Amino acid sequence: MATLSQLYTMQEASLHNTKDDCWIVIDNKVYDVTSYLDEHPGGDDVVLAATAKDAADEFEDAGHSEEARELLESFCIGELDTSSPPIPELEISSKKQSSDYARKLTDLTKQYWAVPAVVVAISVVVGILYSRKK
Repeated sequence: MATLSQLYTMQEASLHNTKDDCWIVIDNKVYDVTSYLDEHPGGDDVVLAATAKDAADEFEDAGHSEEARELLESFCIGELDTSSPPIPELEISSKKQSSDYARKLTDLTKQYWAVPAVVVAISVVVGILYSRKK
């Protein structure tokens, strides 16, 4: 177990977000609460939902007792490195990608519209020719 002087990035802390490996960050301190998940009175889901962010507000809103705060300190493994950037936001698409996507979608729509129209046209022609033979 690391000493309190150990620094962790939020990105590193966010990787520990499962029932088998759970870290939470509260007030820029990093806690490994994996061994406590089964004992947490609010259930492990509440704690797991608090991973990958500073969960100080959630911790305070829950109205934890002084005893709970002391217990939390026993799980402290280090501090958050506030000099590192927070977890980078996922870039869904850029404007260029968006316009490329729209153009490709339009092209596909035109192609898939043409196929049923051709099938209908051929069916009509075959129907007319078949009815003339009778």
